[in-house]
Amino acid sequence: MNDSKKLKGKDLINIGIFSAIYFVVIMALAMLGFIPIFMPTYSVLMPLFGGIVFMLFLTKVKKFGMVYIMTIIMGLLMWLTGMSYYALVIGLVTGIISEFILKKGEYKSAKCAILAHAVFCFWIVSNYIPLFFFADKYWSTRQNFGQEYIEALTKMFPKWMFPVHIALCFGFGILGGLLGRKILKKHFAKAGIA
Repeated sequence: MNDSKKLKGKDLINIGIFSAIYFVVIMALAMLGFIPIFMPTYSVLMPLFGGIVFMLFLTKVKKFGMVYIMTIIMGLLMWLTGMSYYALVIGLVTGIISEFILKKGEYKSAKCAILAHAVFCFWIVSNYIPLFFFADKYWSTRQNFGQEYIEALTKMFPKWMFPVHIALCFGFGILGGLLGRKILKKHFAKAGIA
């Protein structure tokens, strides 16, 4: 492998910095979930606002593996903070797909960057899997939330809504990518992404 294509210390530092910033944004939005009505909005808000950070990260990404590592970090952080391991499992697949999308655009295509962000965002909706398919087991370990909260959320997550959340996550992943590109227009130009 060409030495210039290998991940170096600077690349790993960028991955760490942007993963931390992205995680802070996502967790700030996750705090809205303490109000039941906001929990289903994660499929909209996280791809939309997380898109700004992610698109800035992509101005630093020029090597294969950077997005994949970030996806793994996000999956591990979700698991460690009490969500399920599904974000990690789904992220292993969607992270590599995002990498190939970016590589296809030679890390210079804004369209590929936006599409890569939308695919990357599927880790977000994977956090809902227990609520849709294993609600009884999920809530059995979280009784401290209170019965009223649990019943409110259970009503908001019927199984048939799961594909809707996938579509929302992807659609707002596209919009988040577009928003990030618009806000960061100068950074994209400087990075040679058109």
